[in-house]
Amino acid sequence: MSDEVAAGHVRVRMDVSYDGSEFSGWAKQASGRRTVQGEIEDALRTVTRSGGTNYELTVAGRTDAGVHARGQVAHVDLPAELWAEHREKLLKRMAGRLPKDVRVWALAEAPSGFNARFSAMWRRYAYRVTDNPGGVDPLLRGHVLWHDWPLDVDAMNEAARGLLGEYDFAAYCKKREGATTIRTLQELRLERGSDGVITATVRADAFCHNMVRSLIGALLFVGDGHRGPDWPAKVLAAGVRDSAVHVVRPHGLTLEEVGYPADELLAARNKEARNKRTLPGAACC
Repeated sequence: MSDEVAAGHVRVRMDVSYDGSEFSGWAKQASGRRTVQGEIEDALRTVTRSGGTNYELTVAGRTDAGVHARGQVAHVDLPAELWAEHREKLLKRMAGRLPKDVRVWALAEAPSGFNARFSAMWRRYAYRVTDNPGGVDPLLRGHVLWHDWPLDVDAMNEAARGLLGEYDFAAYCKKREGATTIRTLQELRLERGSDGVITATVRADAFCHNMVRSLIGALLFVGDGHRGPDWPAKVLAAGVRDSAVHVVRPHGLTLEEVGYPADELLAARNKEARNKRTLPGAACC
């Protein structure tokens, strides 16, 4: 599949952050609900005085309703003349037009072969939870989940190690027609901070729908003693959704960072990421 930028256009990378509390996710919806993509595209159209022309964004990771982002990445293809006219002041003008719960922090011409989605090597999320018997700090309530059972972080990390690697994560994903659930989970670890908040760092080449929140749901069940540390890996191996695996609430989840290869490797990664994966030894048909 070709991803050539149309003649007379420039591909622009956007680095974005947002508080997802009041958004119905990243992607525009036919229902007209408020979305991050919709707000940014509206602002871009307004500040560039583009009238009825819409310049559609491609994003590294389409976050769900209520999920936050600190290090989201998107790209947009703009006419070269428009980019040349507005590039020096576009960032500041976007800041003046966007609502306060979404920011564009950087705008730059992307290197050849860059695609915000397909060139990405990995995405890193953080999920934050506290087991403080008094609940969540009111100033953090929109970003931290309260779990009302004491959590054993060591047991959760033991369970997490059994999930690392390339597997079919169908047991932890909401299946979408035609989409693979094979992913490489590169990092999954939890650490309790001095404030008592437990931060789970989750990094993978890509994530399927509800994967992070399902993994955290399984680890919480281990942490509070309802299941043993070997249970999440057994669920993974079974390959089917387990009713005991709860999809935790979205507000504790933040997309922290998206990783890309060196510029000269972008095009190759773009092509590789479009290939549908199978596990070693899997039947082809």
